[in-house]
Formats: sequence, C-alpha cells, structure tokens
Amino acid sequence: MTPSARPIALSCGEPAGIGPEIAVKAWTELRGRCPFVWLGDPRHLPAGTPISVVRDLDAVGDVVDTALPVWKIPFHGRATKGTADPRNASGVIQAIETGVELVQSGQASALCTAPIHKKALIDGAQFAYPGHTEFLAHLGGRSRVVMMLASPALRVVPATIHIALSKVPKVLTQDLLEEVIAITAAGLRDQFGIAHPRIAVAGLNPHAGEGGAMGREELDWIADCLTQLDLGATTITGPHPADTLFHATARKTYDAAVCMYHDQALIPIKTLDFDRGVNVTLGLPFIRTSPDHGTAFDIAGQGIATPTSLIEALLLAQRMAAST
Repeated sequence: MTPSARPIALSCGEPAGIGPEIAVKAWTELRGRCPFVWLGDPRHLPAGTPISVVRDLDAVGDVVDTALPVWKIPFHGRATKGTADPRNASGVIQAIETGVELVQSGQASALCTAPIHKKALIDGAQFAYPGHTEFLAHLGGRSRVVMMLASPALRVVPATIHIALSKVPKVLTQDLLEEVIAITAAGLRDQFGIAHPRIAVAGLNPHAGEGGAMGREELDWIADCLTQLDLGATTITGPHPADTLFHATARKTYDAAVCMYHDQALIPIKTLDFDRGVNVTLGLPFIRTSPDHGTAFDIAGQGIATPTSLIEALLLAQRMAAST
C-alpha cells in the first residue's frame, strides 16, 4: 500500500471540547474520499455515532463508508462538554503517542491532531511541554521544528512564536532565521511537492527598516543573511516590508512567507482564510497537520461547531502524503 493510500491517524484531542463532534462531521463529509481512524474513547463521541473499532488499519477501508473507524483508547473519565477533566489527561497523551507510532511504523500516512487543553494535561499528567508541537518534536527526536499555517490563499511561517513582542529582537538570531528558512524550504520541497520553492522573508521593522530610519536589523544582518543563505534550488527574497507582502499580486510571487513574529504571520492568513487555515509542523520525520483553532469549550456539545478547518487539515495531510 502506498503512503497516500494509508489512512490518516486523527488523535482525539481534549474530549470536553469540539474535537469529537467535528471528527464525526468530518467523517460524514469525507467518508471514503479521505479515510482516517479516530484515536480515542468512543464514549466521548456524540450519541448515535456509528463506529467500528479497529486494531488493524488495513480494515479502515472496509468500514469507513458506513462507520467511523475508531482505535479504542480507554480514558479514565467521561467527557462533560465545556469542562476539561484532568483524569482524561493520560488518555489524551496516549492518543497522540499512538498516532505517532502508527505513522512511524508505516500503518498510517500522516497524523492529524485535534486541539488539546494544556492546563488539563498539566493538572492531570504533569505534561512537561508548552504544547502539541514541542511534544511531537520530542516524540520525533527533533530539536527544532517549524510551525506553518497553510490555506489555499497563503502559507506563512513565524520565525518566533509565542513570546512577547519586546523579546523578538533578542530571540531572533541569524542562526534561528537560517534554520527556520532551511526547514521551510525542505518542507515545501519534500512534503508539498514544490521542486523549486520560493520563500519571501518579511522584515522585522516597519517598511523593513526603511534604510535604518525605522530600525537597523535589516541593514545590520538580515539582508546579508538572506543573500548568503544557499539552499540549492530555492529562491529566497527579502527582507520585504510586511505591509505590502500579503496582497493578491504579491502572494503570487512566493510559495511561503517567513515572518519574524507571531502576529505578523497569523493576522494575514486568519484575515484572508480564517476557516480553512491548517497548522502544519515542518521538520518532523512524519506528516502532522491540525485545525487552526482551539477546543472551543463555549460551544462544545451544541452541534454548531464547524468542521471546515479539520476537513482542510485532513485533506492537506492526504495531499502531503501523496507528495512524499
């Protein structure tokens, strides 16, 4: 079986959030078009969901048209929608670990992860990682991975992520920027099937420093860094003023934009294509995607959560597997 023909492993995420209900909606929409197996406790799925418990992923194709394939992981507690139960923390973690094992063993083509609730994991299992991405990097044996937000309209990569804006100039070093760009180029080539990636790099300061009038980082090292960086068949341009990097004409000139900090990257993509944004982790030894939203406790269990981002995450994982 080719990698792209294997099912995707979908970890359940926080069972008190919208993860279980959007998984069922995604299965209803995709069925055999994009087969996946849900990893979690079937008690947490919406009542009446037709399921088929599997222990062999080769069986997924036989049941997916009529039932949601489930890799059963018993949790310690039931799920009260909107309220995380720390007793379920170990089960959430086990679902992620199982997904990684299924992908790395070749049984699944990719891993898609539903949103987790970090406080519940800390309270219930002393979770030692800032989030999903860092935990997956640990499981994959990688010291550096890169977060990409991807949609049909735009792909963006923040070089620095969840830190205060005041810390960005200190954390953003030449080594870090070079590594982020290199991982992005490799991901575009190896997982997105782009033979000659084009990467546009945003400046740190307004107007990319405007010749030093609005900041000197672009003059002092960023421009030279980009000029000297040789990644083979990869075109790197910049530093570009961020305020002119994301209009329609500019977006046609690159395959991904590397940005200097969180909001510089995420505001454009969430403005352009909020519902279809997908979180992709580049630099792992396997494919990982995730919907670009959280647990949404405020609407969990009401049946109104949209599965669009999860569907896009599953379809993107399928396309990425076909490109490897």
